[in-house]
Amino acid sequence: MTATIRPRSRKVRVLATLGPASSTPEMITRLFEAGADAFRVNMSHGDQESKRPVIQAIRSIEKALGRPTTILADLQGPKLRVGKFADGRVMLETGERFLLDRSAEPGDARRVELPHKEIFAAIEPGARLLLDDGKLVLRVLEHDADTIVTEVVVGGALSNSKGLNVPDVVLPLAALTPKDRSDLAFALDAGVDWIAMSFVQRPEDLAEGRRLIEGKAALLAKIEKPSAVARLEEIVEHCDGVMVARGDLGVELPPESVPPLQKRIVEVSRRLGRPVVVATQMLESMITSPSPTRAEVSDVATAVYDGADAIMLSAESAAGAWPIESVSMMNSIATSVELDPGHGDRVHFTVTKPDPTTADALAEAAKGIAVTVSAKAIVCFTSSGSTARRIARERPSVPIMVLTPRLETARRLGLLWGVHAVHTKDVASFEEMVAKAKRMILRHNMAGAGDQVIVCAGVPFKTPGSTNVLHVVRIMGDELKGYKGA
Repeated sequence: MTATIRPRSRKVRVLATLGPASSTPEMITRLFEAGADAFRVNMSHGDQESKRPVIQAIRSIEKALGRPTTILADLQGPKLRVGKFADGRVMLETGERFLLDRSAEPGDARRVELPHKEIFAAIEPGARLLLDDGKLVLRVLEHDADTIVTEVVVGGALSNSKGLNVPDVVLPLAALTPKDRSDLAFALDAGVDWIAMSFVQRPEDLAEGRRLIEGKAALLAKIEKPSAVARLEEIVEHCDGVMVARGDLGVELPPESVPPLQKRIVEVSRRLGRPVVVATQMLESMITSPSPTRAEVSDVATAVYDGADAIMLSAESAAGAWPIESVSMMNSIATSVELDPGHGDRVHFTVTKPDPTTADALAEAAKGIAVTVSAKAIVCFTSSGSTARRIARERPSVPIMVLTPRLETARRLGLLWGVHAVHTKDVASFEEMVAKAKRMILRHNMAGAGDQVIVCAGVPFKTPGSTNVLHVVRIMGDELKGYKGA
């Protein structure tokens, strides 16, 4: 028999990336115990077969702990790189000219191959080319079908196969590379819950991913290019979730523009009812240090105050020297912020106006009633998860217990703010609904004798999208029998 895991005391979720430092079953278990709610598998590193035992380990731990656990597979996307140099490395001098061309010949201090024909067709004079995560900057002077002539604006050392960013134009690149397609098929076969698409430029980019996923996983769009920011609302409307990918976003845009953009992306995602993850360099110093800087702590806290659904660790938990400590620190910061008496007011700076539907009206009402009657929790019965997403968007002051007959739904909800998902049998009547809500609330230690909880569901039962019931129930003392510690 599996254990019953008590819900987290905090509402924001912690997404931990797995890697060389954290891929064993023992380490994954310790990460969960330290506070990780969901796990990211980065398809950019390692081969597919190295990921399979990691995913299987998460599922085994999920079964042992009795709690649906979320797995996100992050696709690499169309990563742009320069070619190789005859000596492996050159020095580009500021003010000098440098050519990028279609020749496969090894490069030197005057030229190098650029193996991406799409750039030659789309580039324009004046556009910037950023090399090696923005450390070097080139400006395009002229170009033809085979050569781009640039001026070195910021020089420095450039070595083989360094990354290239093109922030000033929308490139006619396929949304998914052949590697992404293969990785996507593998991830779906392995049973992941979310697929993250990298370097999304426009809403049309998501269509191919949606078609290939065929409903087998939820689709998350990573916002990391200026072109995506320009069409932000359209992109958010076409995906199931959003990630503020501050790494490449901070390369392609001035660093000072990233904080207000982060707030805007979080606000738009929340307003449109999509879970939003804030990611990259949140506790970067903990890759090598057992404690973070005060600035990093403040950065994590800001994301929590803004009402992000999840905060993510990258190399800190995947390859750093202190993966457990990094997750524990993220957990501690989020918990501390949510205990701040002013947290609730700040989270509601974003206005989430409900759509004119019964389900949205009930979700908004549940939040208000929870405060008025001092309810301990909101219990939501759902098949697709849409009711849970509506309630989570309102950021209620109490936890949200989601009861669903679909395991895949329970797993996907692991990125939603405040949600504790339980995979359980469906109900067939109003009386059964009330009894099950009470039983599950007691079993998971979310309320006690005399407490009230709010129940949301749809009648007729077993009909997706029919949420039309909001009911307040009180737990009586005799209902505690058989629930030790409840």
